[in-house]
Amino acid sequence: MYSLNHYRTTPAEPIKSQILQLVVDNLTDISSVAIAPSNPLYNLYQYGVGFEVHLYLDGMDGAKGIPAELITACDPDDPDTVLGFALYLPVKDDADACALAYLAVSKGHRRRGIARRLLAAMTARYPHAELACHPGKVLTFEALGFEVLGARGPQVLMNTRDHATHGLIPQLDIAPIYRSVEVQQIHAYLLKQHGKRAMADAEKQRNRHLDQLTRQAVLCVQQRSAQ
Repeated sequence: MYSLNHYRTTPAEPIKSQILQLVVDNLTDISSVAIAPSNPLYNLYQYGVGFEVHLYLDGMDGAKGIPAELITACDPDDPDTVLGFALYLPVKDDADACALAYLAVSKGHRRRGIARRLLAAMTARYPHAELACHPGKVLTFEALGFEVLGARGPQVLMNTRDHATHGLIPQLDIAPIYRSVEVQQIHAYLLKQHGKRAMADAEKQRNRHLDQLTRQAVLCVQQRSAQ
């Protein structure tokens, strides 16, 4: 079994570092781009998404105007070991609502009900919960009590109710992350490592994958609407 811990302020550094490692290890599943490890751009998105989660965690005290909450699942025999986490954003002007930002479970501890319990703990606090996921994850979240509401680019919008919240979901502006000096340095390193042609092909591969996911998301919504 495992224990759940709830945070409304930034967790201690050892917990935070394990969460960021889970983000890096599960990038394909939790990134909106769903980029594959075989794509040379993978390392760039590892940094970008990891830094985004880092900013959410550091801003949990509300200093950035974007309050976030965190639930971790830990090994009961070693409470300092994080097996999974859910990072979510309470909605302004709707005390019952939140938006799931990131959910990840250690690969060695999947299929043990950890994600289910993390989401159950989140919806116990905020019963009107929403999320966006890749089309391939829809069945999983439907089994966890979410239903399809619509599509947003390559992702399917899901909710515990049949409508979205009317409140404001505070979110970070992530554009500056991908314009940062650090991302430029990573891109320059990848360019030197793989070459211009390979990097251009990597961008095309990513874009084709996003187009495919976008078509799948629309089809998924249409299928649910016809039922």
